[in-house]
Amino acid sequence: MNIRIIGIDLAVTAAHKAVVLDQASNTYVSPVLTCHTDPADLDSLLDIARAGASEPVRLLAVLEATGMSWYSVGQYLERHNVDVYRVNGQQVADLRRVYQRHAKSDRIDARVLARLPLVMPDSLHRCYFRSGPLMTLQRACREVARLKDLVTASKNRILATDELTWLGLKGILPPFSPLAFWLRENWYDPWRVQAAGEEQLAQAWLTAVPEASADLSWVPALIEQSRRVITLYNSPDLLDYAQFQASLQREQAFLQQADEQAHHLRLTTVRPLYRQLHPSRNLETLRGLGQDSAAIYIAFIGDIQRFPSLRDFLGWAGLIPFSRQSGDAEAQGLRVTKAGPNLVKASAFLNAGIARRWDPQIAAVYYQQMVKLGKHYLQAVCACATHLLTRVYAVLRDDRPYELRDVDGTPVDKHTAHRICLERYHVPDEIREHNNRRVRKARQEARLEKRQKREERR
Repeated sequence: MNIRIIGIDLAVTAAHKAVVLDQASNTYVSPVLTCHTDPADLDSLLDIARAGASEPVRLLAVLEATGMSWYSVGQYLERHNVDVYRVNGQQVADLRRVYQRHAKSDRIDARVLARLPLVMPDSLHRCYFRSGPLMTLQRACREVARLKDLVTASKNRILATDELTWLGLKGILPPFSPLAFWLRENWYDPWRVQAAGEEQLAQAWLTAVPEASADLSWVPALIEQSRRVITLYNSPDLLDYAQFQASLQREQAFLQQADEQAHHLRLTTVRPLYRQLHPSRNLETLRGLGQDSAAIYIAFIGDIQRFPSLRDFLGWAGLIPFSRQSGDAEAQGLRVTKAGPNLVKASAFLNAGIARRWDPQIAAVYYQQMVKLGKHYLQAVCACATHLLTRVYAVLRDDRPYELRDVDGTPVDKHTAHRICLERYHVPDEIREHNNRRVRKARQEARLEKRQKREERR
């Protein structure tokens, strides 16, 4: 069967550029065409791609991941019997430099996209179009992550403001407790707090929140802190505490709103869809994974059968190191490739940090990295995250729950597994500190070497 490749350089607002390449003759059978995300334009493109062929034609389309344009165009082509491949923009840029080192245009990119299946067929993977519920789950997981980032940023701003205006309140009361919120909204001026005194301040709190705890040990500590602030700043005119209080009222309202939205989205969308798409909930049998983390894996992985092997799955996830080998030498300790969805990598890292305390096999990996190889904590947890992802792949591929085992393969219950991790694979604090110092020193030396090389080139 004759194979023709359609290279489409997608645009977000402008027109797309497309070209058709005949695989057998390695020649273009069409000029560079202009089309839009419109069924009529796409049908016309398919007619041109099939025109003039003396036998049935198999069509391949190669798209660059441009915004969400790839989804609209790709799913339409897929439904019309076209094998659709989506590639990373970096792949296109690298090959374009081979063909046209000093030029860049949409027309060139379309031709480069059409040649990618000929140049690097093993690096191309069929585009995976998620179903409605799966896509909704993925978007909901991304939205929850964005809201959590907003919550974290808001908390950091509040803590920074507390440090400036009150020299920090963390030592006196929990910074995001109802009491701390109430103080920022009503009693943020240290001069006012000092003038009110302990009795009035305590009475104001008990009046505002009658069900509050009778523990008022924070009151004298706050009065003493206000005295330190007054001594440091000397004048109430130096910092406008009324404006700081108004700003924090808005910030705290934003923080509570974002936190409530994330919680509501998890309860009403993420968890119900996750249970619908993964009814067995086998992923939760892995130590370190809860509903929310498992939902992220289900949302982004989709059909596990689209990964023919574990190697393909780990390459997609991106938590494997770069490879650099020449002759008999092979570089060690290279950074991870950072391919794959960021949310999957972040979840795997956080889950691995917990799993190493409960899974003896992952704890052994962590111990090996820290104690015997002298790795930094982050490097060790990344290694654990890769092992955790192999378990995620196996659980989804076999559709069965995970069974905790010792390093020799003996099945163990969770309490025994936890005890093994604590007793056999505990990493002493002095080793952690030594590894941190060693890594920091290595980074400083690398930066110094780079600086010296730049100065030599000048």
